[in-house]
Amino acid sequence: MSEPRIVAGLHSVRNVLRHGADSIREALVDGQRRDRRLKELLSELQRAGIRPQQVSREELDRLAAGINHQGIVVMAVAPAAIGEKQLPEILDKAEEPLLILILDGVQDPHNLGACLRTADAAGVDVVIAPKDRSAGLTPVACKVASGAAESVPFVQVTNLARTMKLLAGEYRAWIVGMAGEAGDNLQQMQLDGNLAIVMGGEEKGMRRLTRDHCDALASLPMMGSVESLNVSVATGVALYEVVRQRRGY
Repeated sequence: MSEPRIVAGLHSVRNVLRHGADSIREALVDGQRRDRRLKELLSELQRAGIRPQQVSREELDRLAAGINHQGIVVMAVAPAAIGEKQLPEILDKAEEPLLILILDGVQDPHNLGACLRTADAAGVDVVIAPKDRSAGLTPVACKVASGAAESVPFVQVTNLARTMKLLAGEYRAWIVGMAGEAGDNLQQMQLDGNLAIVMGGEEKGMRRLTRDHCDALASLPMMGSVESLNVSVATGVALYEVVRQRRGY
């Protein structure tokens, strides 16, 4: 656990409550607001043993700093990353086909938070990143994730290549690395079965050893003048191509 952070808004607070209630240190609510959804969330907090404190809307505006807080703010301790020894337990409990997101060297906490949020929305079972030269679950990353830092397991490993071997061997995962120069288009690949999507870092993309442990490299169609997408945007496009195929859209 690390330093407390601000979590604001009904959805974000509910995610923290359901996936990490013990991390909540304080809950503040607009004393003048009486809508049904807020009342339901307040009841959930009270059942978890958390007594919200009534404050003014102006105080919530100050604390949330531009976030649409919807009348509620909590102070919560940022979750800690999960150790690699727990990865098999996470994968064994997940339903197949597995969907795994690997972030190789994503260093901007805003990008990490956005990737976690998209991973939650797309049904990713676990997000894996190396410990070195990668963003961790900082308050900034958790804020951008909007509750997904609590709902999606985030595993940091010391040796990413070894972990990729585990995924390919023990879990029969097909590992696809995203690379702008790849000749194969992700949309033309068959993405059923256990799958790991690998995204490279903001500047240099995937490291060579990571590339070597991919079963295939794929690109996204680029029809404009820009050469690449931001890593969090590319992650969203790639994950939702998997969702599209698996749901038969």
